[in-house]
Amino acid sequence: MAEEEKKNLLTREGLQKYEDELHDLKVNKRNEIAEKLKEARAQGDLSENAEYDAAKDEQRDIEARIFELEQLLKSAEVADEEDVDNKKVAFGMTVVILDKETKEEITCTIKGATEANSLEGTISNESPLGKALIGAKKGQTVEVECPAGVIKYKVLSFSRN
Repeated sequence: MAEEEKKNLLTREGLQKYEDELHDLKVNKRNEIAEKLKEARAQGDLSENAEYDAAKDEQRDIEARIFELEQLLKSAEVADEEDVDNKKVAFGMTVVILDKETKEEITCTIKGATEANSLEGTISNESPLGKALIGAKKGQTVEVECPAGVIKYKVLSFSRN
Protein backbone atom coordinates (compact mmCIF):
# COMPACT_ATOMS: atom_id res chain seq x y z
CA MET A 1 0.00 0.00 0.00
CA ALA A 2 1.43 3.39 -0.99
CA GLU A 3 2.24 5.80 1.78
CA GLU A 4 -0.04 8.82 1.78
CA GLU A 5 1.75 11.95 0.60
CA LYS A 6 2.40 14.30 3.48
CA LYS A 7 0.74 17.70 3.21
CA ASN A 8 2.84 20.79 3.86
CA LEU A 9 0.70 23.07 5.99
CA LEU A 10 1.41 26.71 5.14
CA THR A 11 0.12 30.14 6.05
CA ARG A 12 -1.12 32.32 3.18
CA GLU A 13 2.03 34.47 3.54
CA GLY A 14 4.24 31.38 3.42
CA LEU A 15 2.54 30.14 0.27
CA GLN A 16 3.01 33.53 -1.38
CA LYS A 17 6.68 33.65 -0.35
CA TYR A 18 7.40 30.25 -1.91
CA GLU A 19 5.45 31.06 -5.08
CA ASP A 20 7.36 34.34 -5.45
CA GLU A 21 10.71 32.60 -4.95
CA LEU A 22 9.83 29.94 -7.53
CA HIS A 23 8.80 32.60 -10.06
CA ASP A 24 12.04 34.55 -9.47
CA LEU A 25 14.15 31.41 -9.92
CA LYS A 26 12.37 30.36 -13.11
CA VAL A 27 12.17 33.79 -14.74
CA ASN A 28 15.16 35.79 -13.49
CA LYS A 29 17.80 33.40 -12.14
CA ARG A 30 17.57 30.95 -15.05
CA ASN A 31 18.15 33.84 -17.49
CA GLU A 32 21.09 35.14 -15.44
CA ILE A 33 22.72 31.70 -15.46
CA ALA A 34 22.11 31.27 -19.19
CA GLU A 35 23.89 34.58 -19.76
CA LYS A 36 26.82 33.57 -17.52
CA LEU A 37 27.15 30.26 -19.37
CA LYS A 38 27.04 32.05 -22.73
CA GLU A 39 29.80 34.46 -21.64
CA ALA A 40 31.94 31.62 -20.26
CA ARG A 41 31.55 29.59 -23.49
CA ALA A 42 32.65 32.63 -25.48
CA GLN A 43 35.99 32.54 -23.63
CA GLY A 44 36.91 29.33 -25.43
CA ASP A 45 38.32 26.17 -23.79
CA LEU A 46 35.74 24.97 -21.21
CA SER A 47 38.01 22.31 -19.66
CA GLU A 48 39.89 24.87 -17.54
CA ASN A 49 37.27 27.60 -17.35
CA ALA A 50 36.46 28.42 -13.70
CA GLU A 51 33.63 30.79 -14.64
CA TYR A 52 31.93 28.06 -16.66
CA ASP A 53 32.29 25.52 -13.83
CA ALA A 54 30.93 28.02 -11.29
CA ALA A 55 27.97 28.86 -13.54
CA LYS A 56 27.19 25.15 -14.04
CA ASP A 57 27.30 24.62 -10.25
CA GLU A 58 24.99 27.59 -9.73
CA GLN A 59 22.66 26.27 -12.44
CA ARG A 60 22.52 22.87 -10.70
CA ASP A 61 21.71 24.54 -7.36
CA ILE A 62 18.96 26.67 -8.89
CA GLU A 63 17.38 23.69 -10.65
CA ALA A 64 17.50 21.70 -7.40
CA ARG A 65 15.77 24.54 -5.52
CA ILE A 66 13.14 24.86 -8.28
CA PHE A 67 12.42 21.12 -7.98
CA GLU A 68 12.24 21.39 -4.18
CA LEU A 69 9.82 24.33 -4.33
CA GLU A 70 7.63 22.64 -6.95
CA GLN A 71 7.37 19.53 -4.74
CA LEU A 72 6.60 21.63 -1.67
CA LEU A 73 3.91 23.63 -3.46
CA LYS A 74 2.40 20.51 -5.04
CA SER A 75 1.69 19.13 -1.56
CA ALA A 76 0.92 22.50 0.07
CA GLU A 77 -2.24 23.05 2.01
CA VAL A 78 -3.10 26.54 3.22
CA ALA A 79 -4.55 26.64 6.71
CA ASP A 80 -7.94 28.34 6.60
CA GLU A 81 -7.62 30.86 9.39
CA GLU A 82 -11.23 32.02 9.10
CA ASP A 83 -12.69 28.79 10.49
CA VAL A 84 -10.64 28.83 13.68
CA ASP A 85 -12.00 29.20 17.21
CA ASN A 86 -10.32 32.37 18.51
CA LYS A 87 -10.69 31.19 22.11
CA LYS A 88 -7.90 28.62 21.64
CA VAL A 89 -4.38 28.68 20.25
CA ALA A 90 -4.39 27.63 16.59
CA PHE A 91 -2.12 27.34 13.59
CA GLY A 92 -0.88 30.73 12.37
CA MET A 93 -1.29 32.47 15.72
CA THR A 94 1.39 34.34 17.64
CA VAL A 95 1.55 33.10 21.22
CA VAL A 96 3.15 34.63 24.31
CA ILE A 97 4.09 31.97 26.86
CA LEU A 98 5.86 31.98 30.21
CA ASP A 99 8.47 29.36 31.06
CA LYS A 100 7.28 28.49 34.58
CA GLU A 101 10.75 27.51 35.76
CA THR A 102 12.88 30.35 34.39
CA LYS A 103 10.06 32.95 34.38
CA GLU A 104 11.14 33.90 30.84
CA GLU A 105 8.47 35.21 28.47
CA ILE A 106 8.68 33.75 24.97
CA THR A 107 6.82 34.94 21.88
CA CYS A 108 6.47 32.55 18.97
CA THR A 109 4.29 32.09 15.91
CA ILE A 110 3.01 28.63 15.02
CA LYS A 111 3.54 27.79 11.36
CA GLY A 112 4.05 24.71 9.21
CA ALA A 113 7.30 22.75 9.35
CA THR A 114 8.62 24.28 6.11
CA GLU A 115 8.04 27.84 7.39
CA ALA A 116 9.37 27.31 10.93
CA ASN A 117 12.56 29.16 11.88
CA SER A 118 13.40 29.48 15.55
CA LEU A 119 15.76 32.39 14.82
CA GLU A 120 12.75 34.33 13.50
CA GLY A 121 10.46 33.26 16.35
CA THR A 122 8.41 30.75 14.38
CA ILE A 123 7.87 27.17 15.50
CA SER A 124 6.43 24.19 13.71
CA ASN A 125 2.95 22.94 14.44
CA GLU A 126 4.60 19.50 14.42
CA SER A 127 7.19 20.36 17.11
CA PRO A 128 6.58 19.23 20.70
CA LEU A 129 5.92 22.84 21.79
CA GLY A 130 3.71 23.56 18.78
CA LYS A 131 1.65 20.41 19.41
CA ALA A 132 1.30 21.28 23.10
CA LEU A 133 0.18 24.86 22.39
CA ILE A 134 -2.42 24.13 19.71
CA GLY A 135 -5.81 23.99 21.39
CA ALA A 136 -4.61 25.60 24.63
CA LYS A 137 -6.55 28.47 26.19
CA LYS A 138 -5.32 31.68 27.80
CA GLY A 139 -4.04 30.97 31.31
CA GLN A 140 -3.63 27.24 30.64
CA THR A 141 -0.36 25.48 31.48
CA VAL A 142 1.00 23.07 28.88
CA GLU A 143 3.71 20.48 29.38
CA VAL A 144 6.39 19.70 26.83
CA GLU A 145 8.42 16.51 27.05
CA CYS A 146 12.08 17.04 26.16
CA PRO A 147 15.38 15.22 26.81
CA ALA A 148 16.03 17.34 29.91
CA GLY A 149 12.61 16.48 31.35
CA VAL A 150 9.19 18.11 31.28
CA ILE A 151 9.03 21.87 30.73
CA LYS A 152 5.88 23.74 31.72
CA TYR A 153 4.67 26.83 29.91
CA LYS A 154 1.75 29.07 30.79
CA VAL A 155 -0.16 30.61 27.88
CA LEU A 156 -0.28 34.36 28.57
CA SER A 157 -1.90 35.54 25.32
CA PHE A 158 -2.34 34.71 21.65
CA SER A 159 -3.52 36.54 18.56
CA ARG A 160 -3.85 36.37 14.80
CA ASN A 161 -1.17 38.27 12.91
